[in-house]
Amino acid sequence: MLMRFEPFREFDRIAEELLSGRRVRQAPVDAYRRGNEFKVHLDLPGADPGSIDLTVERDVLTVRATRTPEVAEGDEIQVVERAHGQFSRQLFLGESLDRDNISALYHEGVLTITIPVAEQAKPHKVEVTHVGSVAEAVEAASVTA
Repeated sequence: MLMRFEPFREFDRIAEELLSGRRVRQAPVDAYRRGNEFKVHLDLPGADPGSIDLTVERDVLTVRATRTPEVAEGDEIQVVERAHGQFSRQLFLGESLDRDNISALYHEGVLTITIPVAEQAKPHKVEVTHVGSVAEAVEAASVTA
C-alpha cells in the first residue's frame, strides 16, 4: 500500500496554515504500481530544481519544492494568477515498500518518484515437500520399529 488517509494529520496541516498565515500548496499526484515498483508523478511546474527536497521519516515520504516569481525589480505587476511559494506533499509508505532505494527524476515540470517493492513483499514460490505414498510411509515406519 502506498498511501492512506489520516484525517487528523490533515486537520493539523490546515490549522497550521490558517494560524501561521502562510499557505503551503499541495502538488497534485498520480500514483500506480508497475510490476515490482510504485511510480508517483507530482506536478511541480516552474519549481526551482535545486529546491526540490525528498525526505523519508519512518513511514512518511515528504516532498517539498519552491517556485519563485519571475518578477524583476522595477517590474509593474499586472496580474498574478500562478501559484508561487512552497509546495509540499506527504505520502504514507506501507511496510511492503523499500524505503532505502527510492529514486526521483525531475523533468519538464514533473517529479517522478520510483519506490521499489521490498524483497520480502514480492511474490515468491513456496516449495512443497511430500512423501511418496501412504503405503511407503507405513512400510518405512514398520522397518524402523
